[in-house]
Amino acid sequence: MQAKPKTVLITGCSSGIGHASAHFMRDNGWQVFASCRSQRDCDRLRAEGFESPRIDYTDAASIQSGLAEVLALTGGTLDALFNNGAHGLPGAVEDLPTQGLREIFETNFFGWHELTRQVIPVMRAQGHGRIVQNSSVLGLVTYPWRGAYAATKFALEGLSDTLRLELAGTGIHVVLIEPGPVTSKIRVNSIPHFEKHIDWKSSPLRALYEGSLLKRLYESSGPDAFELPATAVAEKLRAALEAERPKPRYYVTTPTYIAGTLRRILPTRAIDRILLRYR
Repeated sequence: MQAKPKTVLITGCSSGIGHASAHFMRDNGWQVFASCRSQRDCDRLRAEGFESPRIDYTDAASIQSGLAEVLALTGGTLDALFNNGAHGLPGAVEDLPTQGLREIFETNFFGWHELTRQVIPVMRAQGHGRIVQNSSVLGLVTYPWRGAYAATKFALEGLSDTLRLELAGTGIHVVLIEPGPVTSKIRVNSIPHFEKHIDWKSSPLRALYEGSLLKRLYESSGPDAFELPATAVAEKLRAALEAERPKPRYYVTTPTYIAGTLRRILPTRAIDRILLRYR
């Protein structure tokens, strides 16, 4: 009798890391529930052979109904959750309206917390589970212009570290994956949020926007230095899900390894001097 495949719910599967991870985990024998924010993307994923519940982190009803759809298909169990869907909001902190910060936290943090809280009782009842959080090198150090996104990832790091301690001994493991530059649409997808919230033309930093951030946002200059394909994250996800005793953190790209090392060995002012080169 063939063993039942393990199950994983992955969010943000319309493109990038989520899409690559869904295909990679399915190719490696997992039953994947590849959720997306929009119904159109869910329909496309279904055409690719996935079960694709609609989960929008800003819509609590969709979180509840999407998870219910998954559990109905698994008989009430779920081996793993990979929280992944997120967006960026580039701009200087002094130009960032609080409403913009609220909106990015809703998508990148509060929705993740809501889905995770709903999954934990399922995993407690079955006595095991993996909760994998897709964090960022910007959860370890921050760069100019990335304050909103980094704030969500720093919050995620703290929440996940606490949750890992609180779930010790339950059979539920909490893991952070730390990508750096990975091929995705996050830059392009951040443009509408930037245009909605950041009045850069009225900013005292206007010259810096024009000389730096605007070029990065609107002018494609090819892959970033050290950029890896999204499958690099998918490989770390598989390691986190299949290891008997998973590590608390999995670094992905060279910049992430460098950032983790710098944070351990250098004083803050020295790190600041290095990061200001990216302004």
